Amino acid sequence: MPPGSPPLPPAVILCGGAGTRLRSDAPSIPKPLVEIGGRPILWHVIQLFVAQGFSEMLLLTGFRADAIERFVESEHWHSGTSVRCLWTGTETPTGGRLRRAAEVLDAPTVCVTYADGLSDIDLGRLVGHHRDHKAAATMTVVQPELPFGVAELDGGGIVCGFEEKPRSSHWVNGGFFCFEHGVLERLEPDSTLEREPLAQLAATGELRAFRHVGFWRCMDTYKDAVALNELWTSGGAPWKIW
Repeated sequence: MPPGSPPLPPAVILCGGAGTRLRSDAPSIPKPLVEIGGRPILWHVIQLFVAQGFSEMLLLTGFRADAIERFVESEHWHSGTSVRCLWTGTETPTGGRLRRAAEVLDAPTVCVTYADGLSDIDLGRLVGHHRDHKAAATMTVVQPELPFGVAELDGGGIVCGFEEKPRSSHWVNGGFFCFEHGVLERLEPDSTLEREPLAQLAATGELRAFRHVGFWRCMDTYKDAVALNELWTSGGAPWKIW
């Protein structure tokens, strides 16, 4: 952030889900603790924020909260960095978890992300964009790489060639948000952030997009975990900005 800018907001990381699509391969491990390069993916997400000057992290836990708390307590975090856990219930949806976070945070603005997405996003620019447009919420949007190749056709249906795993032409939720505190207070205990809350913010003109065109990948499946591990071991992990 430029000199004289307000302090960076706290970072809230959603760590409560069971991650059943991934956990079929590691059922006893909570998804945030699945390792990439020998460290939990949650550690990588926290490092993204620490490396860019964020000092306060709040982890919203649920499934296997005990394991995540042990991880936090065993780590030696960067000097001046606060990492703490808030248990938000085992079955609580994402909106309900954030509603609980609103009760313990008093910062006017909050950054929010998930514990399973890695990116080389410039978080300072995200916060600056949010503050500049003065709307209630900002959602990072990305154009993900498609998991398959596509056929290129001419007007007559002749296959002209193929493009291997191109980027989607559509923008999707990239999982890095900025919210004004009031947005979190309006969430219902049983709400899912990605459904009615975001749709309502969009309908009332309170949601802005921050376009990220660099690296982004979400660890939804075992295949995603393998791909992220391969990037790390090759020395070419784009999210390693520290």
